[in-house]
Amino acid sequence: MNLTHLDENDRPKMVDVSAKEQTTRVAVASGKITMSQEAYDAIVSQKTKKGPVIQTAVIAAIMGVKKTSELIPMCHPLNLSGINCDIEELPELPGFKLYVTAKLTGQTGVEMEALTGTSIGLLTIYDMVKAIDKGMIISNVQLESKEGGKSGEYKRL
Repeated sequence: MNLTHLDENDRPKMVDVSAKEQTTRVAVASGKITMSQEAYDAIVSQKTKKGPVIQTAVIAAIMGVKKTSELIPMCHPLNLSGINCDIEELPELPGFKLYVTAKLTGQTGVEMEALTGTSIGLLTIYDMVKAIDKGMIISNVQLESKEGGKSGEYKRL
């Protein structure tokens, strides 16, 4: 099996995508954070000392998407055309599920951008309420779906 990020001498390289066709590419990733009831209630009632947690997490997720190529060594800098974030309250956990969608028309996919944005958004929630609950758990950061490119569509079952 040939790994695309290694050259013929087994040295790391960034994949050359210049010959690839430009297509619309969309990726959706998600992840969860579970926490104590006290931390959950503080976020939902907007009574945290560090400010509006959900809004800040969305901004952080967007920034994470945009900065992916600076954080993941072999990712290409991308001209993104859209980023969307949605946070679902999960009172039964208690916790939250964050969805991040990244979109562009280009020669490479946006899966890593969606996954990075999800991770950064969830880490921001942790950072903002860690004074209440240091035992929070970030889990299930995963690709939900992708469209476009040579490998076509993927949808998590």
